[in-house]
Amino acid sequence: MTRQKQQSPLGKARGLGSAKSGSHHWTLQRMTSVALVPLTLWFFYNLITNDFSNYQAVVTWLQTPYSFVFMGLTLFVALYHGALGLQVVLEDYVHNAAVKFLGLLSIKIVFTGLALGAFYALIHIQSLSFSPTEFVH
Repeated sequence: MTRQKQQSPLGKARGLGSAKSGSHHWTLQRMTSVALVPLTLWFFYNLITNDFSNYQAVVTWLQTPYSFVFMGLTLFVALYHGALGLQVVLEDYVHNAAVKFLGLLSIKIVFTGLALGAFYALIHIQSLSFSPTEFVH
């Protein structure tokens, strides 16, 4: 029997080198999850404490620079964290190279589209203006 067949999986893996991106990806996941803690608390605090009973109230709130910046940060970090998480699931559990490639490409396209749409909406909200009686019921 040859030595190759008697090696454990760890023994076979040694000397093959690293995957190169594992520690960087792990670090990014942890950084985005830590950043999401205060951003999510900020978001839910504002949902609870503000009166968002109509569209104008939400738009007025999002037009303040503070809310605009923090909402943009929350969206960016949440979408990036979601894309990183789905990428890990796909890389770990999909073994067909073609399906994995298409899945990773789909994740990048979908999350880029979501981010662009969200930021377009935020920027568009900045340009809205209302007359005082426009939303009176």
